[in-house]
Amino acid sequence: MTFSHRLLISCMLLVSACCSSCLKEPIDDGPGPGAGKAVYQFDWPLIADSSLTSLLGNFYNASEKYFNKNNAGDNTFNYWPNAHALDLLTDAYLRSGDDNVKTRMGELLEGMKAKNGDTYINHFYDDMEWMALACLRAFETTADDRYKTTAQLLWNDIKGGWDDVWGGGIHWNKDKSRNYKNTPANAPACIIACRMYQVTQDPADLEWARKIYQWQKNTLVDPATGLVWDGINREGNGAIDKNWRFTYNQGVFIGAGVELYKLTGEQGYLNDALKTANNALGGDFTSNNILKDEGGGDGGLFKGILVRYLMLLITDGNLSSTDRSKFTSFLQLNAETLWLKGTSRPQVLFSTNWTSMATTTDLTTQLSGAMLLEAVAELND
Repeated sequence: MTFSHRLLISCMLLVSACCSSCLKEPIDDGPGPGAGKAVYQFDWPLIADSSLTSLLGNFYNASEKYFNKNNAGDNTFNYWPNAHALDLLTDAYLRSGDDNVKTRMGELLEGMKAKNGDTYINHFYDDMEWMALACLRAFETTADDRYKTTAQLLWNDIKGGWDDVWGGGIHWNKDKSRNYKNTPANAPACIIACRMYQVTQDPADLEWARKIYQWQKNTLVDPATGLVWDGINREGNGAIDKNWRFTYNQGVFIGAGVELYKLTGEQGYLNDALKTANNALGGDFTSNNILKDEGGGDGGLFKGILVRYLMLLITDGNLSSTDRSKFTSFLQLNAETLWLKGTSRPQVLFSTNWTSMATTTDLTTQLSGAMLLEAVAELND
C-alpha cells in the first residue's frame, strides 16, 4: 500500500469516532488472570501514517518549504528541529517507499537553505551536526548527491570547531572565547565521522570518530554509571554540568558507541553504549518506565533523539536476545502509552508528557512522538 493510500485511510480514521485510536478489533486475552479483559492489537504502520499526516498538515509551511515552530500559528523557522524533520521524513520514506515523501524531503532540503540565509552553515556546531546526520541518512536512503554534498560541506565546517581547550572537543558554537563544549556538539560529531567514513573510506574520518569519542567519554561520561553529562564550562568556571541530565545526551553517546562498534568490532564501544542505555531506562529519565516530560521548545525533541539511538542499539548493536527484548519492550510501552494517553484527536497532536494530552504543541514535541511511532512501526514490521 502506498503512502497516498495510507494517507487517505488515515484521514478517514481521524474523522471517525469509532477508530479514534487506530486499533484493530479487541481480542479476549483468554482464560486465567484478567480473563475477559480487552487486549488491543495496534496497527503501527497506520498509526505512523496518521502521525505523518498530522505533521504535514499542522506544521508544514507549504509556501516556504519548511516546518513551522508550532501548530498555533507561529511560523518561525528553527534550524535544528527542521533537520530532525528531515530525519523523520527519511524514516517515513524507508517505511513506505512513497515518492511523495521523497519529494517532501527534497523540498525541505532547499527550504532550509533558503530560510538560513541561502546557506547550510550555522553559528551553532550542534545544529549543523543534526543536519549533517539527517543528510547522511537521506543520502543513504535516496542516493541523491545533494544530501551527500550538504553533509560534506557541514562536516568540513564542524571539524573547525575542535581545539585543545579542556583537552580537546568541539565547541558548542563559533563564539569560541566562551570555551564551552558539550555533549550535543561532540557525540553527534562522532556519529557523523563514523558515517562519513562509510561514505568516503577516508581513514581520517575514522580517526576523527575515535578522537571525538575518547574526549567525550573521558570528559562528559560518568565511568561508574554511564550517565552522560551535558557540558563543561557553561558558566565560565570550568565546571561540568553534572546535574543537567537530559535524555538526548544519553541517546547520542549510545549512537556513537554503536557506530564505532560497527566499524571496529571493538566490544568496548558496545559495552559503553549498553551501560548508558541501561542507565537511561532508570529514574533520572523515566517514571513508571515512561520517558519523562522535558518541556516544550528545545526540550520537546530530547526524548525522540534517545528513541532514535535506542533503536540503533536494537537494530545494529549485536545484542543478546535478553537485551534486545528489554529495549524493544521499553519502546513498545512508551509508544502504546503515548498513543492511548498522550495523543489528542482528531488532530493527532502529541504532548510533552506522554501520559496526558495537549491541543497545542511545538514542532519539537510533535517530532519526538512521531519518531517513537516510526520506531515502533519498524520494530513491528
